[in-house]
Amino acid sequence: MGLLNLLGRHLAHFLAQPRRRQLCPSTSDPAMLARALQRGDVLLVEGNSRFATAIKYLTQSTWSHAALYIGEEALVEGARPQPMLIDVDVEVGVRRIPLSDFAHQHTRICRPHGLTPAVVDQLIGFMRTRIGYSYDLKNVFDLARYLIRQPPVPCHMRRRLIALGSGEPTKAICSTLLAQAFESIRYPILPDVETVMDHAGGHEQRLEILHIRNYSLYTPRDFDVSPFFDIVKPRLQSNFDYLALQWSDEGSP
Repeated sequence: MGLLNLLGRHLAHFLAQPRRRQLCPSTSDPAMLARALQRGDVLLVEGNSRFATAIKYLTQSTWSHAALYIGEEALVEGARPQPMLIDVDVEVGVRRIPLSDFAHQHTRICRPHGLTPAVVDQLIGFMRTRIGYSYDLKNVFDLARYLIRQPPVPCHMRRRLIALGSGEPTKAICSTLLAQAFESIRYPILPDVETVMDHAGGHEQRLEILHIRNYSLYTPRDFDVSPFFDIVKPRLQSNFDYLALQWSDEGSP
């Protein structure tokens, strides 16, 4: 087991290395992104590591990583407060990191709707208690083989392939940990929806019954496509006026 763990850590380090010339520029500068974020927001990150390549292939999505914004805090005691996130790193595990770690990377803000400050505290509290958990290295081994040769995996099988891992309670994957956190406050991401007919009171009406999917089946893109999360565009939050834009004189309009 010790040898397997050592091999997994070396493989995780290899997969975490960035690929050159594969980083899409951010559509918002860091200061604008920080102003737009609210506690409880999910921040999706495109990423450009070998690991990100495998996740984006399997999910057929732009997004390879997801983190929870927890507000401004000091990274270490006595330091200046700054925008902070809780995420799951393939090498370090569950951690607090400054928003600046994702500066100049392509990101997207997904905002749950209608959460009170007390419920947001519960959500963040769930994530805090997991700080220090390690990354699920079984997921590393399973994803690594898709970088050797990317097979033509049918779309309906890809979610199952990404929903890997040992399932041990002290190990985590970024999107599954976030799914567990939102499940803890009973907030939907992409639940299975069952439509039933209700005949109570002599009036027939359609009811939607939500069934929580297993948290291991969630991927970063699910927060993007979820009907229960707003997509927040930082530039549009900053008094955007297209008439005030300064255009180059080069070329034709």
